[in-house]
Amino acid sequence: MWIFREEEIRRVVGLDGDAIAAVEKGFACLAEDGVTMPPILRVDIPEHEGEVDVKTAVIHGESLFAIKISSGFFANARLGLPTGNGMMILVNAVNGRMEAVLMDNGYLTDVRTGAAGAVAARYLAKQETDTVTVIGAGTQARFQVKALAQVRNVKRLRVAGRDSSRVERFVREMEQELDILVTAAVHAEEAVRGSDVVITCTPASHPMIKTDWLEPGVHVTAMGSDAEHKQELEAQVYRRADIWVCDSVDQCARLGELRSVREAGLLAENAHVPDLGSLVLGRENGRVREEQITVCDLTGTGVQDTAIALLAYRRLREVGAGIQVEGAIQ
Repeated sequence: MWIFREEEIRRVVGLDGDAIAAVEKGFACLAEDGVTMPPILRVDIPEHEGEVDVKTAVIHGESLFAIKISSGFFANARLGLPTGNGMMILVNAVNGRMEAVLMDNGYLTDVRTGAAGAVAARYLAKQETDTVTVIGAGTQARFQVKALAQVRNVKRLRVAGRDSSRVERFVREMEQELDILVTAAVHAEEAVRGSDVVITCTPASHPMIKTDWLEPGVHVTAMGSDAEHKQELEAQVYRRADIWVCDSVDQCARLGELRSVREAGLLAENAHVPDLGSLVLGRENGRVREEQITVCDLTGTGVQDTAIALLAYRRLREVGAGIQVEGAIQ
């Protein structure tokens, strides 16, 4: 078995075109029924605002697949601790042996989640994406913005968040890293109105984005709702949207914004909701008109984890990183 440390993983995997392509291919495989992906296993620890998730998926034809354990303890921000953590185990799909442990502390999850946002924007955002709003000022907000900048020419960035000190730090860092104008908004409505892309990155349990804030041409990537108790968008946004896409329709109907839509009685029994992989494959249309309002509901899938873990493992082996412990397959 190989063991790889976070610093080794960070050296070989970044939020780049290869990472986005790997996740995009994973979505395509999922849409083609080329993936075995069970439901997420989740343990909630509400007294500490925490949750632990286990995700996995086998991509047919690959000799390895990932099992990921990730945690989100959102009160940690008040303690000066990271809100997320995690690790991935690579399992041999042929004989079941444990091949590698990626001790990434949640870094690969951040990368693949950002990459999913980039894939969504590639098919659903306007080509001219000047003004972007992000709700939330944490780690994933940074990854989402940096990923979007890989596929669209972002000129102005607005950020809204509850913690003013975190928002100020976000503004300083993103201005320096992206060399664009970044401003802090006092209210979410102020940030959202007039934006070309809106990205929501919070663990909110009540909707923060109102339907009438969304103007023609906007694209919304909603990636905070990944559990039954979370919701970032008003359910009526579903009716306002011209296109609503999910990373996994079944999963979003249980855990994502689509769950809130269904519970509000707004989702017809015969409603057709496409998944992101269908757009990648060209089976469904993404944005075709400038004025369309589009939404991508991202809950985070096991296929993304396997896709990014395989990319990391191959690069790590190429550069001779890691340590091998007894029991590895020779």
